[in-house]
Amino acid sequence: MQANKILAVLAVIFLAMVLAYGVNLAFTPKPVFLQGQIEAREYNISSKVPGRIEQVMVRKGDKVAVDDILFVINSPELDAKLMQAEGGRDAAKALQQEADNGARQQQITASKEQWLKAKAATELMQKTYQRIENLFNEGVVPRQKRDEVYTQWQAAKYTDQAAFAMYQMAQEGARVETKAAAEGNARMAEGAVKEVSAILADSQMRSPKNAEVSEVLLQAGELAPSGFPVVSLIDMSDAWAVMQVREDQLAQFKQGTVVTLRLPALDQTAEFTVEHVSVMGNFATWRSTESGHDFDMRTFEVLLHPNQPIADLRVGMSVLYLPDAA
Repeated sequence: MQANKILAVLAVIFLAMVLAYGVNLAFTPKPVFLQGQIEAREYNISSKVPGRIEQVMVRKGDKVAVDDILFVINSPELDAKLMQAEGGRDAAKALQQEADNGARQQQITASKEQWLKAKAATELMQKTYQRIENLFNEGVVPRQKRDEVYTQWQAAKYTDQAAFAMYQMAQEGARVETKAAAEGNARMAEGAVKEVSAILADSQMRSPKNAEVSEVLLQAGELAPSGFPVVSLIDMSDAWAVMQVREDQLAQFKQGTVVTLRLPALDQTAEFTVEHVSVMGNFATWRSTESGHDFDMRTFEVLLHPNQPIADLRVGMSVLYLPDAA
């Protein structure tokens, strides 16, 4: 009988201890983890040149260095445009050279000969007029004849002057304005060639960064529209963590604060620095609370950059932050 009483007391004490432990466990606040994920800088490589992809030099997962060729686009239309632009440039340069060089030596010689011919004709007409003038004074030749010869002499003088002016113009060459216009046309044609060449250079797309190929969206033989990404690169050296933090917990993530985050995939912790905090624009990020007891809370996006490079870090890995343990 005494043993039963002892067992009953022990049972009551045990149940009381279990109940107390349960109550304590129920009212003890549970640790709240804040979870985010790793993101990294991504580059979508596209070309301004529309055309058919001739060759893709990389595959998904490949490591590429700066200036490595990623893909090549074949565009016969641009090749034809380049040929046209080069032809226009050559023609414009030829006209500029012609303007700079002036008249050919044969043209200058011909102009000089024409002037000498006109000069000789003028001298002959002057002598003829002197003879006719003497005969007119002696009364042998009528005034009409003398006037006709005088007019021919004057006409020969004007022809002489015109021929001399043409000879001087041939010696001087093209006008300054003509040379400037020819030079401008040559520069314009050269610019057209450079424009097409720059577009053609875009047909061989190179890597802008040391990165890793994350996606290859088109393959050889497929048609690539202008501006459509063909290869996507991801730069894990420029990675960061993104977390969505409710504003009642935002005080722990002031800009410049260093926090410790856990990376379950790597089974390690690392220090991150808060770089940027911004409110999320989606209305669904509001958290409604009980009216009269608290206020409605919004969610903020927090960007954190690792203080040191983390080996084997990948996009999409989870990061955990335990506020109570910080």
